[in-house]
Amino acid sequence: MLNNTRIITAAFVALGLAGGVANAATLRVHQDADIRSTDPGVNRDGNTDLVVLHMVEGLVGYDAKGVTKPLLAETVDVSQDGLTYTFKLRSGVKFHNGETLTAEDVVWSWNRYLDPKTNWRCLTDFDGRIGLKVESVTAKDPLTVVIRINEASPLFLANIARSDCGMTAIVHRSSLKPDGSWDKPIGTGPFKLGVWRQREYIHLVKFEEYANRGGSPDGYVGSKRPLVDEVRFVVISDPATAKAALVRGDIDILPRLPYSEASELKADANIEVSVQPGLAPTTFTLQTRDPLLSNVKLRQAIAAAVNFDELVGSVTYDLTTPNNSLVPVASPYYGEVQKKGFSHDPARAKKLLQEAGYKGEKITIITNKRNQSNFDTAIVLQSMLQGAGINSAVEVLEWGAQQDRWQKGNYQIMAFGYSSRMDAALTYEAVMGPKDSQPRKVWEDKAALEILGQVTNETRDAERQKLFDQLHVAMIEQVPIIPIFNTLSVGASRKSVKGYASNVFSAPLLWETEKN
Repeated sequence: MLNNTRIITAAFVALGLAGGVANAATLRVHQDADIRSTDPGVNRDGNTDLVVLHMVEGLVGYDAKGVTKPLLAETVDVSQDGLTYTFKLRSGVKFHNGETLTAEDVVWSWNRYLDPKTNWRCLTDFDGRIGLKVESVTAKDPLTVVIRINEASPLFLANIARSDCGMTAIVHRSSLKPDGSWDKPIGTGPFKLGVWRQREYIHLVKFEEYANRGGSPDGYVGSKRPLVDEVRFVVISDPATAKAALVRGDIDILPRLPYSEASELKADANIEVSVQPGLAPTTFTLQTRDPLLSNVKLRQAIAAAVNFDELVGSVTYDLTTPNNSLVPVASPYYGEVQKKGFSHDPARAKKLLQEAGYKGEKITIITNKRNQSNFDTAIVLQSMLQGAGINSAVEVLEWGAQQDRWQKGNYQIMAFGYSSRMDAALTYEAVMGPKDSQPRKVWEDKAALEILGQVTNETRDAERQKLFDQLHVAMIEQVPIIPIFNTLSVGASRKSVKGYASNVFSAPLLWETEKN
């Protein structure tokens, strides 16, 4: 009881109900846990990223479909050999302290990230330890930056735009204290830091001099006008308390809503529910080195035994439809080939089981209860496999234990959700690779890995589409993994809020959002 009281009291203080703060132009957003820091890409987690990216921006960012586009850069030119990137900066961009963005600020920020003392999350992606190395970052003139890398990498821009990298944000050097330690983000984003009251709320203030790009809202790169005076990310760790606060009107936005609660809140005349398929796949991973599941016909039988419409409808409460592709439905590479998934065919499943020589051996499905959809998909799969004559059982593990088993490849079937990757090639890369050196990998077919290498190094959209099509067809045939649906971003907001919607990033984007 004491813990719940403390949570609720903290929530009311955060909302201004105990502190006398006027909230007419304050957008109050639920946060299930506190942030770790305000330093982009340093000492971070998902909650930290989504708050910090309201205050800072990088040279490039992701649009609403996860495609990399210029942000602080006006244009990006890539040399023919793919080793030199020339960024022409937008003119007149202001930092939160009133200073104007220049190429020297970009150089300073990059040098700080590349300094091991900063402990930047993404340092190993750019310092040569795993291949790519940023060899130099220089200012050609006050509005031109040149970055040289050691090897061509078509995904270089996609990687520097990643949220876990803090978007490789450009911050002013006054973000540091005189001793060189981090103070607060002096960025170029639409909001600036007000007060961070740890474990209670993070208060952001409208940046009046924000240099908006214009046009339409488009993820992180389109129009990003701050339309409210303040944003408060309110920390309420108990989901029931947060939901009650939304219903009462004590908070305005609940950005992450369990699938099971969407229907209930839809019935509330004061609340709007928003659903968006994200970029992360919810899957069943199959261990192709398992004595039983090494038989491709048994894996094909498992896929044929699943009624995906029924499974996905049951698990998501009819909020979405199946996607048997690792290319997310929001991706520009999701085409006609990707729409052709596994077919529910009980007769074929029975025939394949006979051809596989299956004799009723038990197959275990590992899952967890931390992620409700993982648990639900495992239970439904077990029922469907048993209905097809496949002896199956569900083993529920703590999330950490399941992660350990996944890392070691120690399972037969696992109900598992991958995190979002902005480029479909990175989603494939997350599941593909040699199991001898990376046991967590799922698909190690040599021909498929060659195709992955090609699509990773290809820049032409039409050629990439052909390669993604080939990978999808091979995956459906070999069944090393069964994508089920794209993990949903389900959010709810008071109808007094205008312009808010869930998105592929599963993170609230609070620019272009108003409150009546």
